[in-house]
Amino acid sequence: MHAELIAIGTELVLGEIVDTNSAHIARALRTIGLEVQCISAIGDNVDVIAEAIRRAAARSQVVITTGGLGPTVDDPTREAVARAFDRELEYRPELWAQVEERFRRFGRAPTENNRQQAYVPAGAIPVENPVGTAPSFIVEHAGGAVISLPGVPREMEHLLAQSVLPYLRQKFNLTGVIKAKTLRTVGLGESTIDAQIGELEKLANPMVGLNAHAGQVDIRITAKAASEAEADALIAPVEAQVRAALGDYIYGEGTQSLEEAVAHVLADRGLSLAIAEDGTNGRLNVRLAVLPQAAHIYRGASPLNGALTLTEAADRLRAERNAEIGLALRVTVTPERNQIEVALADSAETKTHTQTYGGAAANLSQWASTVALNLLRMRLKETT
Repeated sequence: MHAELIAIGTELVLGEIVDTNSAHIARALRTIGLEVQCISAIGDNVDVIAEAIRRAAARSQVVITTGGLGPTVDDPTREAVARAFDRELEYRPELWAQVEERFRRFGRAPTENNRQQAYVPAGAIPVENPVGTAPSFIVEHAGGAVISLPGVPREMEHLLAQSVLPYLRQKFNLTGVIKAKTLRTVGLGESTIDAQIGELEKLANPMVGLNAHAGQVDIRITAKAASEAEADALIAPVEAQVRAALGDYIYGEGTQSLEEAVAHVLADRGLSLAIAEDGTNGRLNVRLAVLPQAAHIYRGASPLNGALTLTEAADRLRAERNAEIGLALRVTVTPERNQIEVALADSAETKTHTQTYGGAAANLSQWASTVALNLLRMRLKETT
């Protein structure tokens, strides 16, 4: 079985706010073995929402909506869910009592429009909201259930953990888990990685997928199993094949950033780094300066001296900043090409790297700083 998520609110489809609720719910549903197959966002239009719910409920046993449960005219979820199943809205005195109690806790009295929050589709199972004023509800139907949650993230997260996940486990006898492991790579393009591990991407369980970023590619391995241990057992041999195919291009796991991976090695070895950069809007400095280890491993940034070659600049940084490693980065933009140049100096030698860049201009600084960090990472591996 699988689920669909519908985020409701005109502010979402106008781009005024970002839907973080759906991502949170999708991750939470993985813990009970329920896969999300579709996520959508819809403005505050009752007819459109009702039709979307009807279609989602026909495809998926579990449909979860977020938002639109407030007291105002533009909070249409209750009416839309009722309309989707040809039901009337019915008043629940116990829900009104809950709303009144929540307002009393804040030393206020509800207004008359708050009373509409006590209406739910006929036959719905109410879900008490102890952290907000919007009661939620579940509408069970022949094909499954539609669950409507508040759009306020704090309220949604509480109700999901305390009420919805236990309900889903019991109602649908869910006992499994869906577990994902992410391997982070740098230095290879998405198409190159696909050419090397494409056969693994055809697997059904675990599934293997790619997610490209500026200069980096994530490899996600997702397994569905009866327990976390069984999911790990499914992931392990596939992970081993990916690592064998890509080797040192894999720099980390999970959410670890490239700069975090580099900083970890520098800190472990008691090494420090100083940089100079030009044409990057200070992007490399930004990535390094915010690291938790920055006070110990980062000696800061200097202006790139145009009178020096890049290798000379990298070497001089070591002395000027009292650092074991100096790194100089220059980005040159011309109508003909964009060029990234990096020089890296330590006590043993100076390494250089030059490459062109043909992507979007907005990604150039991030891409160039990634190239520089990867040169440093590979140098540190050579000196292990």
